[in-house]
Amino acid sequence: MKMVQWIRMFALALLVLALLPAKAAEPGAQELLAQVRQRVQDAPVVRGAFEQLKTVKGFKQSLRSSGDFIVARGKGIVWHVLKPFESTLVVRPDSLQSRGSDGKLTTQMRAQDEPVLRTVNAMLFAVMSANLAELAQHFEVTGQVAPKGWSLRLVPRDPTLAQWLSAVDLQGNQFVQEVKLQEARGDASVIRILAPVAENALRPQDAAQFE
Repeated sequence: MKMVQWIRMFALALLVLALLPAKAAEPGAQELLAQVRQRVQDAPVVRGAFEQLKTVKGFKQSLRSSGDFIVARGKGIVWHVLKPFESTLVVRPDSLQSRGSDGKLTTQMRAQDEPVLRTVNAMLFAVMSANLAELAQHFEVTGQVAPKGWSLRLVPRDPTLAQWLSAVDLQGNQFVQEVKLQEARGDASVIRILAPVAENALRPQDAAQFE
């Protein structure tokens, strides 16, 4: 199965697949991002819960899932789905793996076999950690900053990515609080980040997941 098809099966793929050459942000976008950057908390570790709602074009029933996550600078992301079925997706800079509820490895991909994986993982981390400079290199950015928070709309710069992804809308304050992804074919996803907490270091039991 191709990388993009596989990753789209998991919640993190509902964020961004930026496999394209980087470009500098426009001056207006740079000013906007600078204002947002002042709001976003720069923490080594962020943890919290999430709720995800995916709407598939042509189907009335939306798909719901929920769980918890960890974003660790320099380490990666752990995306732990608890409902409706338990699974864990671990995204490291050089690998991506999925485990079932029994802890057994179900899928694994390595950058040495899929060179583009490093770029995919970097962009997934950029969304979850609000790495605005990284995002602005791959997307046209518009938005606003208000006393209660900020909102950004990301539109792919490259027509190739735009064939799959129409736009990504981010909302937040100190942390990213909501991600809305609109696929070009009509499917849509909303991921809400609940009760995010900043920490100075990984807890021992969490660090083991990145080993």
